[in-house]
Amino acid sequence: MTWVSSFWKFSRPHTIIGTSLSVWALYLISLATINNGSFSEGDLITIAIAWLVCLCGNVYIVGLNQLTDVEIDRINKPELPLASGAFSLAQGRWIIGITGFVAIAVAALSGRWLFATVALSLLLGTVYSLPPLRLKQFPLLAAFCILTVRGIVVNLGLFLHFSQKFLGQEIITANVWTLTLFILLFTIAIAIFKDVPDLEGDKKYNISTFTLILGKSTVFNISRSVITLCYLGMIAAGILWLNRLNAGFFIGYHLVLLVLLWWRSWSVDLEQKSAIASFYQFIWKLFFLEYLLFPLACFL
Repeated sequence: MTWVSSFWKFSRPHTIIGTSLSVWALYLISLATINNGSFSEGDLITIAIAWLVCLCGNVYIVGLNQLTDVEIDRINKPELPLASGAFSLAQGRWIIGITGFVAIAVAALSGRWLFATVALSLLLGTVYSLPPLRLKQFPLLAAFCILTVRGIVVNLGLFLHFSQKFLGQEIITANVWTLTLFILLFTIAIAIFKDVPDLEGDKKYNISTFTLILGKSTVFNISRSVITLCYLGMIAAGILWLNRLNAGFFIGYHLVLLVLLWWRSWSVDLEQKSAIASFYQFIWKLFFLEYLLFPLACFL
């Protein structure tokens, strides 16, 4: 149980939840919008394989990042298994080696779009963490990696995979284009805000981030403004062009989440690391909710 607990921390639970929700949401959206809501046992195999390879890819990416950041994490995130000593470096390498291999091998046998999605995600995750490129050292390139994987590759790649399985052809609906744009912008907010709680370790090891360049308050306000723009854009989309969903529910829940965002942001003390970290997790919860509520709007 101790090993399982450490592995769960190593997997970075908020990213595992985000990946799981994105896979299932895109599957359900495809089921509702291009497959008329019909379900077969073969579909269960399709979603299970996609979920497996995406989870393995997720563990590879976050695990590799931890392997290259052990000293930094001892300051910023001492509870992580490699930083705390719960896992050795050799154990970490074995885990990412196995999960990376499983992700690529199973995806390659399951369809070109799933393979392309996983391969490109792992490639960007690798250059993000590993020298000589180590793109995480450069704020714009680090944000580019994160928003490309979460915002574009996962959404479009998985939907193309599911549409090919359901219809025998690759299509992307207006709903998915809209969701992709929303997630792309939302991921920008996550990408620039994620380093605010890690200010001390990044500064000591010369990892350039938007927080060090612009300051905590500016990054906080930019992130909140970007998410606000996301919600206002979705409300406009529900009014103007999305028609294969329940517009009333769609507009209503975005209004509620927008109000909740501003209400929650007013209580954040930027001088307390715990308060910043808590708000960062709150942003992830908003991210999770979109992947839960968007498919529901399609089915309704």
